[in-house]
Amino acid sequence: MTAKRNYVAALALVPLMAAAQGDFPSKPVTLVVPFAAGGPSDKIARDLAEALRKPLGQPVVVDNTAGAGGTIGSAKVAKATPDGYTLLVHHIGMATAPALYRKLTYKVPDDFEMLGVINEAASVVISKPSLAANTFADLRKWIASTGDKVTLANAGLGSASHLCGLMLQSALNVKMTPVPYKGTAPAMNDLIGGQVDLMCEQATNAVPQIEGRKVKAFAQTGVKRLGVPALKDVPTLAESGLQNVNVQVWHGLYAPKGTPPAVLAKLNAALRTALKDPELIKREEALGLSVITDSRVGPAGHRKFIEAEVARWGKVIKEAGEYAD
Repeated sequence: MTAKRNYVAALALVPLMAAAQGDFPSKPVTLVVPFAAGGPSDKIARDLAEALRKPLGQPVVVDNTAGAGGTIGSAKVAKATPDGYTLLVHHIGMATAPALYRKLTYKVPDDFEMLGVINEAASVVISKPSLAANTFADLRKWIASTGDKVTLANAGLGSASHLCGLMLQSALNVKMTPVPYKGTAPAMNDLIGGQVDLMCEQATNAVPQIEGRKVKAFAQTGVKRLGVPALKDVPTLAESGLQNVNVQVWHGLYAPKGTPPAVLAKLNAALRTALKDPELIKREEALGLSVITDSRVGPAGHRKFIEAEVARWGKVIKEAGEYAD
């Protein structure tokens, strides 16, 4: 008798759940950023929140839940109620976490619904201003002669600069001395001050320093040169003789696994509209970012892309042998 009552009660909830999904969103939506306020991911999320507000018809707020290379905020969203009101904005670290962290409390991509890739940007190989080299060819010779005494700064395990550094060492078949920092700002400050030699940092952070002539730029890691003035004369790694090295820092939008299809459809439609917003495009391009317009904007394309990234970076990280506890 009890089972029958439960069944009847569940049936009674179906229309209410359908109505709730049909009214979505009826309250503010939260974008969880798994990094501290003020960084590039935070800036991107806040610009996206403003662009999403219009098609969703509700406020979109940003919640910075930082720590452990982005895994704390990601876990928060993976465990959130799957109703579409708690979403995640995360960068390439979403795909590298499975290889970097041995004790993740969530699975990628299994514990998330893919909503679409937002943007991507190349990184730039930069050095302290006093380095004698002026071209990438000169830099390669200097690295080869200096060996593991070359110090390579990064913003911490799993950061864009860490991953780019791993790929650069692999492509050059050299081992440098990594110098990890707690964030991009202290790493960049020491590079500018000459305490470390090199850094492979995303264009978003590198361009202002290049424009101010505080660092030297040697190569870009994308398949083509970025259009920003500071990088128009900086060649790609492919142009510099290193083939098949494409390090793009990208951001994606995610919902918890089990979010209703109707809600996912509304969120993806809102994302597509947001990525066509002229003001958002202008802000992204000013940061050296390209807004995604291909199949990765859709859930299926996003899932295919992240599965490929998980496999690609897993191999690089395994070969480097750099893991978190």
